[in-house]
Amino acid sequence: MKAAPFRYHRAESLAEASAMLADLDNARLLSGGQSLMAMMNLRYVIVDHLIDLNPVREMAGVTSHDSYFEVGAMTRQRCLLNDDAVAAHSPIFRAALSYVGHLQTRNRGTVGGSLAHMDPAAELMGLAALTDAEITLTGPTGARRVAIADFPQGYMTPDIGFDEILTTVRFARWPAGHGWDFREFAQRHGDFAVVGVGSLLTLDSVGAIDRAAVVLIGVGDGPLRLVEVEALLTGVRPDTELFRAAGEAARHPAITGDALVSADYRRQLAAVMVRRSLTDAYRRARAAIGKEGGHA
Repeated sequence: MKAAPFRYHRAESLAEASAMLADLDNARLLSGGQSLMAMMNLRYVIVDHLIDLNPVREMAGVTSHDSYFEVGAMTRQRCLLNDDAVAAHSPIFRAALSYVGHLQTRNRGTVGGSLAHMDPAAELMGLAALTDAEITLTGPTGARRVAIADFPQGYMTPDIGFDEILTTVRFARWPAGHGWDFREFAQRHGDFAVVGVGSLLTLDSVGAIDRAAVVLIGVGDGPLRLVEVEALLTGVRPDTELFRAAGEAARHPAITGDALVSADYRRQLAAVMVRRSLTDAYRRARAAIGKEGGHA
């Protein structure tokens, strides 16, 4: 099947793209096109106008700051994966992005496109939730920032106005020496995750967890931050029993089944994967403290 007829427009700047989006009826933005073009070819999405953002260079690039790094929406997923500065202070990004589709997908797919598409199994949505990211949307009246917790409005429905463009995302940086882990279970590498889990934690001077963040992807309408698990971990010196209890607490009622697996299967998988993920994140945190001469 082919896409329904549409008119193609090439934007040379953010201002031009914004003006086109405001003036044209039933228009969509094209970034990497890895999801949009397939949906148009299947006629799940029918547009009258397609606005190509690929020439808009001002929307691409990664900039590091003390407490966060900012990524332009048109940054290719491959570029973020290969960014050595990001990998040095936030290694979970390289680990997570290696699960995104295949090489060709990462070469074309963009950071902003993935966030705007908001697939429940998207690794970038999981990373955004894990790091309390902040998204910038630009429209005719200016820019506004949206916390990632407020961004999902429903299944694959982000908080983006019809005349707004997702322009940047800020991912918070965790302190040096934090522990991290990201893993997925899928039928094949490159398939959508049946369950994915990301974990971040830091240790205090006596080896207790003083901060934790845990997220699941692929389990419902969007990324699921496990705040109850985080509360269970905080202030406790870890052992095998703590991580087992954290895994059991990950059997969240919001986890759903689908045509592939049942909700019970997904909850069991989440419990095992959270336990293993936290174990490896803790191991990395201890190793980092050891290198710095700590006492954990």
